[in-house]
Amino acid sequence: MTAKHKLLVIDDHPMFRDGVKTIVRANPAYDIVAEAGTCAEGLALARSLQPDLVLVDISLPDGNGIDLARDILIYAPQARVLMLSMHSKVEFIATAFQAGVSAYLAKDSSRDQLLQALDAVVAGRQYLDGSLSPRVVSELLSRSGSDSHMADASYGKLSRREQQVLRLLAEGQAPAAIAERLFISRKTVENHRTNILHKLGIKSPVALVRYAARMGLIDLDMAD
Repeated sequence: MTAKHKLLVIDDHPMFRDGVKTIVRANPAYDIVAEAGTCAEGLALARSLQPDLVLVDISLPDGNGIDLARDILIYAPQARVLMLSMHSKVEFIATAFQAGVSAYLAKDSSRDQLLQALDAVVAGRQYLDGSLSPRVVSELLSRSGSDSHMADASYGKLSRREQQVLRLLAEGQAPAAIAERLFISRKTVENHRTNILHKLGIKSPVALVRYAARMGLIDLDMAD
């Protein structure tokens, strides 16, 4: 008997997770071994359970799904990550694939599209749901533009906490609100902000927002 592929679902909406479970459990090839509603829970489960597949929402209460995908692939390198998102912008899609995800789906994807994506990544292929084709994604990933490479390299210099603060600042949240959300002091947030601007070579809040949007950390339309 062929072993089932172990699947971990990470999304902060219980009703959405229930829908995914209903769809996936109809296919005997897959076994949902756990579910989580936050980045912290999801990473802990990925490390302990070593799933074959991880379905990740791009927007989670305590972080960004793309950052989480990077972390999961460090601690569970055999896993194939499928990203779920309401965003269809090229920047989000390109950044997700650059982070190592194997599939990118819209959150309103059909039952058949979700199962097709699972089958594709299990077979070692990439899957993209939407108007862009995998060929376009390949072209995006192969671009050698210096701005893209410099941006990605600079982002890698930030600590995990600095990455969290960067995203929240880019979303327009004030230092006091960020401090309360992350359970740190306002002074610590301001120190992180100073370090972030220095490491990224950014001079203004507007440039910070543009950088975060280019990296796929926020939706620029939502930030405006």
